[in-house]
Amino acid sequence: MNSFSEYSKQISQYAIQAQPDPYRPVEEYFKCQVSNMGSVMLPMLNGWYVQESDGLTTYDNGVIAGSLKAALAQCPELVKPCLFQQKPEEKDELTASNEAQFTDGIFIYVPDDVKVEKPFQIVSLINSREDLLVQNRHVINMGRNAELSVIQCDDSTRYGKTFLNIVTEISLSENAKLHYYKTENKEAGSLLFHHIFVNQKAYSFFHSNAITFNAGYVCNNIHVNLNEPFAETKLYGLYLVDKTQHCDNHIKVDHVAPDCKSFQLYKGIMDDEAEALFHGHVVVRPDSQRTSAFQTNRNILLTDKAKINTKPFLEIYADDVQCSHGATVGQLDDEALYYLRSRGIGEKSARKLLMFAFANEICHFVEIPALKDRLSDMVQRRLNGELTICDQCMLHGAENSDLIFPIDASKL
Repeated sequence: MNSFSEYSKQISQYAIQAQPDPYRPVEEYFKCQVSNMGSVMLPMLNGWYVQESDGLTTYDNGVIAGSLKAALAQCPELVKPCLFQQKPEEKDELTASNEAQFTDGIFIYVPDDVKVEKPFQIVSLINSREDLLVQNRHVINMGRNAELSVIQCDDSTRYGKTFLNIVTEISLSENAKLHYYKTENKEAGSLLFHHIFVNQKAYSFFHSNAITFNAGYVCNNIHVNLNEPFAETKLYGLYLVDKTQHCDNHIKVDHVAPDCKSFQLYKGIMDDEAEALFHGHVVVRPDSQRTSAFQTNRNILLTDKAKINTKPFLEIYADDVQCSHGATVGQLDDEALYYLRSRGIGEKSARKLLMFAFANEICHFVEIPALKDRLSDMVQRRLNGELTICDQCMLHGAENSDLIFPIDASKL
């Protein structure tokens, strides 16, 4: 497995799109039709925010959303306190490269006491015949008692290879709540590194749910700092990989203050020669008494050549804590298979049912009903070998017929 340093050396092999594409309404080439979700679309194309005018929208409730570049020019006082906040030990070669060379990104600001009813949906599209390097930086700044849901989707055409090096910085003020959902469905030639840094103040709540459906190489890094008392974070993840795909999840939760809670549950299914890594690290500082921290990683290997490297890790310097960690690696339960087959279910269908029950638990923690139903359907399709791209994502108007992805509607 290559280190971040080794991957950072490959950046020079990829082209950078120095300017955004000429404006076209995003509806002409992308449409998300998840029924009843009603999200506010924030599209990125080849590393640039898709914009017609100044790139920033201010809503009636004071919420601001749009291009990070535009926000730095128009409201720097809201951006700069949340930008480049990583400690030296939290940085690596890829995050340093992003800091120095990011092209654009998404900025979202939610004022004090504002609850945003509709989720914001960040859609990162790649449509390039070149092998493209994309370095975006997203910033989410939430005021006191603010509440928001964000959905981030990574999609692409199948022209060239892509190297995506993305950083998201999240600042949660006192009693703020953020539900953050991430779906990854990339082509086999892609490299995707996504680094998320979260800083939480007192009584704030951060909920993350990340699902990897397809990718060449994916590395998700989440670093959460619980900086003030009674902050809470819940992190869920699912990775479904096959062929020679590779998915890493590096999670670090730093309990800086007392009376905070953290919970992690990550699950994976590996088939063929796929590989995955889970590294969960919880730190409890000396003054962080009355900490509750739990982390669990569960994996199913479907072949002898599939691999998982799992390392849940607790680093505790306080004595009044409730902490646990664990990991499991195994195959499908033979007794459960026998039970289903004894009820007249064929072996192939029985295996798929068991895998779906195992994986779909992560979807249950999605709190947007329409998104929960769609993700459950995508998990089922993925395990049934049908899913190549979300069937609700339609990319139109391109020259290449590969932009059409018909999916058989058959179910288990």
